Amino acid sequence: MNQHALLFFLRGQGLKFAVIVFTFGLIYRLLHPVLLGRKKNLAAPRGGEWGPGMRTIWHRSLFPVRLTPRGHFIIIAGYIFHLGFLITLLFLSQHIELVKNTFGIYWPALPPGAISIAAVLSIAALAALFVHRITDPVKRLISDFQDYLVWVLTLLPLLTGLALDMAADYQRMLIVHIISVELLLIAIPFTKLAHMLTTFSSRWYNGAIAGYKGVKA
Repeated sequence: MNQHALLFFLRGQGLKFAVIVFTFGLIYRLLHPVLLGRKKNLAAPRGGEWGPGMRTIWHRSLFPVRLTPRGHFIIIAGYIFHLGFLITLLFLSQHIELVKNTFGIYWPALPPGAISIAAVLSIAALAALFVHRITDPVKRLISDFQDYLVWVLTLLPLLTGLALDMAADYQRMLIVHIISVELLLIAIPFTKLAHMLTTFSSRWYNGAIAGYKGVKA
């Protein structure tokens, strides 16, 4: 298969397969805990659930007061990565054009320079978090293969996308970029990257359980 045929496959059947796996995988991850259900709580309620649950989402999405400087570093680096990644994903003109051609909807793109800055900041934040993981004794001890795998899978689309404008062989680099994106889509539902869907629901659940017990979450 030559480069042109491979690129045609990746943009067509390959992308469709990745999106199908991504979509149904996330639906499964969302429905699985609902279908499992939970045992009826026989203890008398000492408070509500919805209010404490929503407060927990709010407080844990901001900067907790009682954190060490290292804890604040992790949160700040995490926000920089996520914002940079989302800006690159949602406001790059080529990505918007893909959505327009597929779904018929579009929105204004950001200038290429702004996208490059967002991508570089996102990569830098990922690198900083990686260094922290391998240098912090506790983080290094509790990290497993999947932690490093998802780091690589998340980094590659940013890195290869940024390298497109500098590549001697644009088509080859585009193939590598699309493959990295499709691997990321396929991996998301089956790895810790699924937190993109479950973060807020799990925070609400923790706060709701604490509220039911009368504990301040």
